[in-house]
Amino acid sequence: MSRKAAKHMTWHLKCCEDADEVIHLAGSEAWKHFDETHPTFAEEPRNVRLGLCTDGFNPFGCSITPYSCWPVFLIVYSLPSELCMKSEHIFLAMIIAGPKSPRKTLMSCLGH
Repeated sequence: MSRKAAKHMTWHLKCCEDADEVIHLAGSEAWKHFDETHPTFAEEPRNVRLGLCTDGFNPFGCSITPYSCWPVFLIVYSLPSELCMKSEHIFLAMIIAGPKSPRKTLMSCLGH
């Protein structure tokens, strides 16, 4: 991560203090619940919060070939809204390929 982006990594401390509506995940109930569940992690504002996203597709279009491709991305949610969805802050973590949905494979990678 660049120095320019690194200075934004703790913005979430003040971003949502007075907000009446959720403008970023940092102001959500999920963020607050995570902070309450993991207080040691939450007390260090420089810890990086990541989101895991995936969506599958058939690389061969609408063919009858039973094959799917599932790219798995990590998004840096510690950054402000205008930065966290930019391509330079979204990382391809892995690609799960195969004839079926990778639900079990993905869950085993996550330790569930």
